[in-house]
Amino acid sequence: MTRLRVCERLLGAYLLIILHVQGQNLDSMLHGTGMKTNPDQKKQANGVTLAPEDTLPFLKCYCSGHCPDDAINNTCITNGHCFAIVEEDEHGEPTLASGCMKYEGSDFQCKDSPKAQLRRTIECCRTDFCNQDLQPTLPPLDSTDGLFDGSIRWMAVLISMAVCIIVMIILFSCFCYKHYCKSMAKRHCYNRDLEQDEAFIPAGESLKDLIDQSQSSGSGSGLPLLVQRTIAKQIQMVRQVGKGRYGEVWMGKWRGEKVAVKVFFTTEEASWFRETEIYQTCFIAADIKGTGSWTQLYLITDYHENGSLYDFLKCTTLDNRALLKLAYSAACKPAIAHRDLKSKNILIKKNGTCCIADLGLAVKFNSDTNEVDVPLNTRVGTKRYMAPEVLDESLNKNHFQPYIMADIYSFGLIIWEMARRCVTGGIVEEYQLPYYDMVEVVCVKRLRPVVSNRWNSDECLRAILKLMSECWAHNPASRLTALRIKKTLAKMVESQDVKI
Repeated sequence: MTRLRVCERLLGAYLLIILHVQGQNLDSMLHGTGMKTNPDQKKQANGVTLAPEDTLPFLKCYCSGHCPDDAINNTCITNGHCFAIVEEDEHGEPTLASGCMKYEGSDFQCKDSPKAQLRRTIECCRTDFCNQDLQPTLPPLDSTDGLFDGSIRWMAVLISMAVCIIVMIILFSCFCYKHYCKSMAKRHCYNRDLEQDEAFIPAGESLKDLIDQSQSSGSGSGLPLLVQRTIAKQIQMVRQVGKGRYGEVWMGKWRGEKVAVKVFFTTEEASWFRETEIYQTCFIAADIKGTGSWTQLYLITDYHENGSLYDFLKCTTLDNRALLKLAYSAACKPAIAHRDLKSKNILIKKNGTCCIADLGLAVKFNSDTNEVDVPLNTRVGTKRYMAPEVLDESLNKNHFQPYIMADIYSFGLIIWEMARRCVTGGIVEEYQLPYYDMVEVVCVKRLRPVVSNRWNSDECLRAILKLMSECWAHNPASRLTALRIKKTLAKMVESQDVKI
């Protein structure tokens, strides 16, 4: 019977323990009391060994924020600890909560590490309502952690930037390499073409030799096309010597010889074509040269170091012989209608003679069909040199002779520019361009550039004055012809024993 009673008591104790465990709140230890029955019902049976938590006294704790379901008036009961906890919410603000902690694991919970991911502090006690007096505070910020987090962020930014830069460098390198390969391929083709073209210009041939050969052929068409293209490819640009509305002029070198290279803007292809076509005197070469991104229109001629008549007269004075030499050489040119004669379009050779440049507006006359070939471009001449009939638009554009007469007017103004720089009796005027042409001045008032009184005291200048006055007559029919100008100047040159 004794054994039977012992077994009954053990079975009763086991059932009591099971009931006790089932009464525990299975939520977090901070969310319940761990006991739902009245403590007065907890009894220790004689002779039965109970778990430690079953022998602990029960506490009443203040709860706020962590109250179990059976809490009454913010009071909970536990056999563990009363606790108070402060933690940082998602906005960084501290929040305080209190409650009951069940026995299991309470020692570990009360020693919560302050270095957890979330900042919080928990304090525990074991007397009734003792947690009302607990005031836990948040642990101070760990500066090393903030610095470490900041370093990680900066490291991420730097790594991202480095990756972007490396990618950009790789892309740029690929682009440069591709461009380099294309340029090398073009250079290879260019060099191959040069080697093939060299056959057309034997080594040792100079520009003078080529020009003499083209003149002796009697064709009057200048150098062969392949020779022109070869010269254009071999030109080395040295420096820019001038720039205008329609292009640039460069001093270049070809096989050590100086040449003038006129580079037309791509919008002035019509001027380039007309000037190339109109040349009757020998020029060296003309070509269209592509640089890969734009097209250059080249016109290559002899290089004249003295520059234009405009530049020459600004810094040089003349005597009678030099004046006649310039005027006569300017008049003895092919019979073309230039349409833009001015001192800037007349070049000075080494021997002091003139040559006409810039034939982009020149008019051709076909004697077979009796037609006037006017270039189809938007360029206009320089107004200060325009004849009255050009300014008031009364020029007969269907005949060639009116264009010639308009050039004669411009030539008279150019002679005036030359005569101002001729020294007589130790007197000379400063260089000056003709007046700024206006319809009222030229057509209505019929004014012409002012002539100095000293010109009448010198025989040569007096003859020049008479010549220019007949050139700039208001009525085109009253102007001298080019042949008459040439003969008059030739007689004056002969009288002064000027060698040309």
